[in-house]
Amino acid sequence: MAATAQKLQALEARIAGLSLPESGGWLALARGQALSRLKAMGLPARRDEYWKWTNPATLISPEVTPAAIFETDEAPIFDTIDRVKLVFVDGVFDAEASDDPALAGVEISRLAEAGAQDVHWAREVYGVLEANGQSPVERPLAALNSAYATDGVLIRATGKAAKPINLVYLHNSETSEAILHHCVKVDAGAEVTLLENGPAAARFNKVLEVDVADGGAFHHVRAQGRDHERRAVTHIFARLGAESRFKSFTLTANGVMTRNEAVIALTGDDAIAHVAGAAVGDGDFHQDDTVFITHDAERCESRQVFKKVLRNGAQGIFQGKILVKPGAQKTDGYQISQSLLLDEDSQFLAKPELEIYADDVQCSHGSTSGAIDETALFYLRSRGVPEREAQSLLVLAFLAEAIEEIEDEEIGADIRGRLEGWLARRMG
Repeated sequence: MAATAQKLQALEARIAGLSLPESGGWLALARGQALSRLKAMGLPARRDEYWKWTNPATLISPEVTPAAIFETDEAPIFDTIDRVKLVFVDGVFDAEASDDPALAGVEISRLAEAGAQDVHWAREVYGVLEANGQSPVERPLAALNSAYATDGVLIRATGKAAKPINLVYLHNSETSEAILHHCVKVDAGAEVTLLENGPAAARFNKVLEVDVADGGAFHHVRAQGRDHERRAVTHIFARLGAESRFKSFTLTANGVMTRNEAVIALTGDDAIAHVAGAAVGDGDFHQDDTVFITHDAERCESRQVFKKVLRNGAQGIFQGKILVKPGAQKTDGYQISQSLLLDEDSQFLAKPELEIYADDVQCSHGSTSGAIDETALFYLRSRGVPEREAQSLLVLAFLAEAIEEIEDEEIGADIRGRLEGWLARRMG
């Protein structure tokens, strides 16, 4: 009871300065239901099982911890990709800096505008997948988002998108807070690619709900911003139909506090879900990947591939679970989480889990942590490769399995280039 009272008190303090955005019928209903869920849960506390390694204090505080704005003359990631760019500055949509959404060849609208409509397809997605993802593990910061999100994009693909859609998040105020909620609906046989990049705000809370119908495909690649003092909690909720595909990759470079959650349900036979991430951290860096994949149909495949490179006291977390429900026969579930510790001060904490209620499955998980292979390092140096360059090559080789989850070769090459730049700055 004491913990519950504490969590409810934290919630009261958190929402005291917030107000529910004005919305129409369907969105107002969804916000009200989300607020009811939130009030039943309270905010997360360090004693919660899935928060014991990540202190949520700065994510739930009524006050935003200031974050310095990172200045760089480096070209933004994905800049060489032919894509449709939609820009948010501290959580506010910037129409002038954005491209024409119609160029993507899919239906795109803003949450702030669609919420005023009486009927919209997003009513079948907004808050619905998030609500389903609250069991068996509560995710109160996602419910807070569904209740209080000020804007976001609503994307519906009825065929193959003409270009990737790139959500660009810019950070211009040291005390800004952004709460954005995006919904994606991929119709049967349709396909779309979503790119995300940028720090967004001093504190960022984002929910992405993705509903992929039978035979549809959703590709997702994001690079979380360079502003080191930023804090972010993100959530992906996905529901997959028969023979559908879902692939998501996240690059996290810098950030004093980042928590990424992914909750994916394979509900149709022969569905495929791949979730991957590469994190590189230096110094005051805390990055947490928490993944929950549910197999609820036959012959489905899931992969979780997470690699973290840590130095100077950086901390990485991985919590991943594969749940195979009764009747989900022929399941193929794979999970790997590994860290490369470049000194003795850094730390990697992992909690891999399998929960299986079907008897004809192939599931595996593994987690390792260690230093650079001295034998491989000696081999490279004996062939004339300078030590720091040899270390960088081995780090990139370590991260390769996660990066290979990106299907688009051009996007994958951009990600590798960013990692090479990070290594050059930190190790050169």
